Amino acid sequence: MEKIEQGHSEMAKQLKDIFGYDYFKNSQEAIICSILAGRDTIVVMPTGAGKSMCYQLPAMMMDGMAVVVSPLISLMKNQVDIVRNHFIEKSIVHVLNSTLSKFEQQLVREDLISGKTKLLYVAPEFLLKEENIRMLKSLKISFFAIDEAHCISEWGHDFRPEYRRIRQRIDKLRRKIPIMALTATATPKVRQDIQDNLRIPDAEIFQTSFDRPNLYYEIRKKTDAIDKEIVVFIKKHAGQSGIIYCRNRKRVDELTRFLQANDIRALPYHAGIMADIRNINQDKFLKEDADVIVATIAFGMGIDKPDIRFVIHYDIPKSLEGYYQETGRAGRDDGEATCIAYYAYADILKVGKLAKRKSLIEQDIIRQLLAETAAYAESNLCRRKSLLFYFGETYSKKNCGSCDNCIKEKQMEEGREYMYMLLETVKDTQQRFKDKHIINVLLGNTTADIRQFGHEESSHFGEGYEKSEPTWRSLIRQALLDKLLVYDAENAGVLKVSEDGERFLKRPYSIPIVSEKSKHNEDDADGDAISPKGGAIDKILFSMLKDLLKTVAKHENLPPYVIFHESSLEDMSIQYPITMEEMTQISGVGAGKAQKYGQPFIELIAKHVEENEVERPQDIIIKSIANKSGQKIFIIQSIDQKIYFEDIAASENLSMDELLTIIESIVAAGTKINIDYYIEGNIDQYHREEILEYLQKTQEDSLEKALKELGEDEYAEEEIRLMRIKFLSDKGN
Repeated sequence: MEKIEQGHSEMAKQLKDIFGYDYFKNSQEAIICSILAGRDTIVVMPTGAGKSMCYQLPAMMMDGMAVVVSPLISLMKNQVDIVRNHFIEKSIVHVLNSTLSKFEQQLVREDLISGKTKLLYVAPEFLLKEENIRMLKSLKISFFAIDEAHCISEWGHDFRPEYRRIRQRIDKLRRKIPIMALTATATPKVRQDIQDNLRIPDAEIFQTSFDRPNLYYEIRKKTDAIDKEIVVFIKKHAGQSGIIYCRNRKRVDELTRFLQANDIRALPYHAGIMADIRNINQDKFLKEDADVIVATIAFGMGIDKPDIRFVIHYDIPKSLEGYYQETGRAGRDDGEATCIAYYAYADILKVGKLAKRKSLIEQDIIRQLLAETAAYAESNLCRRKSLLFYFGETYSKKNCGSCDNCIKEKQMEEGREYMYMLLETVKDTQQRFKDKHIINVLLGNTTADIRQFGHEESSHFGEGYEKSEPTWRSLIRQALLDKLLVYDAENAGVLKVSEDGERFLKRPYSIPIVSEKSKHNEDDADGDAISPKGGAIDKILFSMLKDLLKTVAKHENLPPYVIFHESSLEDMSIQYPITMEEMTQISGVGAGKAQKYGQPFIELIAKHVEENEVERPQDIIIKSIANKSGQKIFIIQSIDQKIYFEDIAASENLSMDELLTIIESIVAAGTKINIDYYIEGNIDQYHREEILEYLQKTQEDSLEKALKELGEDEYAEEEIRLMRIKFLSDKGN
C-alpha cells in the first residue's frame, strides 16, 4: 500500500472525503489516473483487492455519469447500497433493471436527465434496447466500466453471449467514450479475448498478483459422508461466516434443510427462490443473522462481506477460474480462511455429458476447462503454485505451507526417467496433441484416435504402463510448472516441448516426484485429504475398520464394497456407533446390513472409544430425511409393482441419473430389491453376464474403472450401474 500524504492530489482528497480511506490499495491510484486521463483500461485484480473503487472514485470526480455494466442484480444492489452509505442524496447512484417498477424506473430516468446521478449500474441486456441507447445518447457519459469482464470470453468461466455485444452497442452512441474492463479471474487467453472483443488494443493493463496468502486450499474426496463431514467442520468453526457452493438448486435445498436440522443457521440462495426472498437471505447473511449461505455459483459476485472464514465447494467447479473467484470470497479482510472442495471424477464426467448438448467448439472448450480442473484436484503439487501458474503467474516458493499438498508428508522418488519419457512422447507425436492423447500413448490404451494416427506403432506406446493415469497427469502439470512443456498458443491444450524441455532432453537432471506408494499410503491412512484444519475422520479407527472389512469380506467370499462402502467406514470413523441403533444411522447402512454385518464393527469401535477415551459427536446425528424417506419408500413400492424406471423418474421429477443414485443408496443401506424385470428389457444377456462376472472378481467399487475394463465403446454407464445395483442387492442384502 502507498500512504497518501496530505494534499498529495485532488484524487487523494476525494478518496478521504467521500469514502474515508487514507490509503490506496495495490494499483488503485495508477488505474484511476489512467481513466481520468481518458485512456482505455483493463484491470485484473483478485477478489477483495479493491476493483470497485477503481471506477467509483473517478465516477465522482469526472464530468458526467459513469455507466457500470454488471451481470447480476445481487451485485448491483450490494454495490449501490455501499456507495449510497457515503452520501446523503440517494440520487448520486442508481440501478436501472427489471426489478424496478415502471414508476421507479421513471424516477431514475428523471435523476439521470437532471444530472444528479454520477454512477449508473445496468445489466448488459439494458444496452440491447434501442430506447435505452437513445436515452444514453442524450446524456454526458464519463466512461463505461465493464465489470466481471471475463464473461466476454468463451474461455471465461462464466461466458455470457450478451457481453460480446457490449462494444457494438456502445458504438451506437457515436462518440469516443473510455472503457474500463475489470475482472478478478482472467488467464492470458481470456485477457486477450477481452481486449479484442472490446476493441481496446491500446488499453493500459493493470494486473496485481493472484496470490491470496491468507487462504488455505484443500481438496477432499467426495463420499456419502459429505453432509455429516460438512456439519462437523461448521460446528468446529461455530459463529463464523461461510459459503457452501452446490451445482444445482435441488442440492442447495436439501443441504440447507440438513444443516438447519443440525442447529446451523443456514439459508439457501438460487435462481429458483423468489427474488424478494433471495434478497432477504442475502441481507441476513450480510448482517450476520445467518452464518452460512448454501448457494449455486451465482451467489457472491460483488458481495462485500470481508469476514467470510470458509468457502466449501460441495461439487468441484467447472473451471479453475470459477474455483478461484468463488474461493476468493473468503478472507477479504486478510484474516485466515479455509477453502475446501469435494472432488469425485464422476462429477467431471457428469458435466462433460451435459456439454454434449452444446456446439462442437463449446464442447472442446468445456472439455479443456474440465481437464484443467481434474488435473488440479488430482495433483500432488502445491495448490497455490498450480493456481497461480494457471493465471500466468510464477510462484517461487517450494512449499506454501497453506494447502493440503504442502502440509502432507510425501514419499518422493526420482522422476528423471519418467519426465524424459513424457517429453520424448510429446515430440514423437509431432507436438500436436493434448494431455489425454499423450497419456493414452504412454499407458498403451488403444483408442480410436490412437489407431487413427498410428500411434500404437510408436516406440513409446505402453512405455509408461507402470504409472497410473493420475500420476501422468500430475507429471504433465509439473512439466508445465517447470516450463519444460508449454501450451501451444494457437491450439488450446496442445502440448509442446519448450526450449528448457529441449535442454533437459539433451542433459537430463534430477526431478523429484511424489511416489504412487506415498499416495496409496495416504489413501489407506486417512481416506484422502483430511486436513488438520477441521478434519473429522479418526485415521487410526478408519485403518482398523478397513482391516476388519477385508477379514469379513474374505470370510463371506465377497468384494469388500458389497458389505460396506468405504464411505460408510469413514462415517463410522466420524460418528463412533457403539449400538445397533446407532449403526443404522451410518451413511449406507440400513437395519438389514447392520444386523447382518454390523456386530464386529460395533465391538471394534466400542473398544477403540473406551481405550482412547473418545468423546463422540452425538450432537450431530440429527437428520432431516423425512422427504427423502418418503421418496425412497415410493421408489421401492414402484419397483415392487414393476413400474418402469422412466415412469418412476418422471413422476418424481428426477433424471435417470438421479433416480439410479437414489436406488444405489437404497441398496447400499441394506434394502433388497428385485429389478430383473427392468434389466431384462434393457440389457442384453451377454452384457449382463460379462458385467456380473467383472463385479464378482473386482475388489474396487469404481464405475470409471469398470467402464475402462469392460470397454467404454461397448458398454454404457447406465448398464453397469443397473447390474451393480442387482449385484449388491442379491449378494449383500
